[in-house]
Amino acid sequence: MPTLYIRDVPEVLSETLKVRACQQGQSLSAYVVSELQKSAAQLSGGEIVRRLRELNRRDSASVSEILEALSEGRQ
Repeated sequence: MPTLYIRDVPEVLSETLKVRACQQGQSLSAYVVSELQKSAAQLSGGEIVRRLRELNRRDSASVSEILEALSEGRQ
């Protein structure tokens, strides 16, 4: 497994991460890896747009169908 070194971490950030790791019952390394995994799993705005553009919209409701459904829901 590769090792990642991070330089120039501000002291305040380092201390905050240490406290949070301790609160979770984890080592600093395990906590930071967990947080990096969460961050990497989130899609960027560009990735979201790309995926939306790839969707097949032929089977989607039309604007008029959506407006009709909204109108019916208000009655």
